[in-house]
Amino acid sequence: MDEDEVARVSRTPEEVFRDFRGRRAGMIKALTTDVDKFYQQCDPEKENLCLYGFPNETWEVNLPAEEVPPELPEPALGINFARDGMAENDWLALVAVHSDAWLLAVAFYFGARFGFDKESRRRLHNMINNLPTIYEVVTGTAKQQPREKNPNGTSKSNKSSSKKSRQAEPQKSSKMPPSKEEDGSRVEEDEEEHENTLCGACGDNYANDEFWICCDMCEKWFHGKCVKITPARAEHIKQYKCPSCSNNKRARA
Repeated sequence: MDEDEVARVSRTPEEVFRDFRGRRAGMIKALTTDVDKFYQQCDPEKENLCLYGFPNETWEVNLPAEEVPPELPEPALGINFARDGMAENDWLALVAVHSDAWLLAVAFYFGARFGFDKESRRRLHNMINNLPTIYEVVTGTAKQQPREKNPNGTSKSNKSSSKKSRQAEPQKSSKMPPSKEEDGSRVEEDEEEHENTLCGACGDNYANDEFWICCDMCEKWFHGKCVKITPARAEHIKQYKCPSCSNNKRARA
């Protein structure tokens, strides 16, 4: 990142968090919905490569910055060298851990550079901590851990809410979490459960105004836009497999 890009980040915890969230979304895409493309770009025969996430929710595999010291903390170096030496899921989890560490380093670099005081650092940390880590999203552990209490004062695990969402579906549904058209009292209970449901691709929470689809293999929910599935297309899918489950079935050359 150059000086101009640093200048585009405003000097508030909220703006630094937006930068963090955009970079995080891009890296999650690389490790989930775009995993085939990411895998191919991490050729062990190439030089040391890094995975970068950008504020506009895109990602890139590239060589590290030549500037020493770099303007920003750099991601883990040489992620491509470990690709063929370990199971793919383990390798992706390793990259995810290093990606989490890099995102935190970048966010608190901004905090130090902009002179955040104790209260500003606490606000930034709390906003970041309310999101699951990239590792949790990639490995699926985010759905197995109890979440912090939400604004309504409830605390439920994502795993249980996901199962209840599936049970609440009509027999022949469009693979979406139930909508407000269902029975009133039941809808309120279901919506409270869905608040803890996370998208398996981007890690964001369920919103009842968005189309979601559930993988019939791993039972994770996804935003339709994250896995490029429309409601019309979902109607014709008998058994939906998310990108990760589809990739696990495909032999690597």
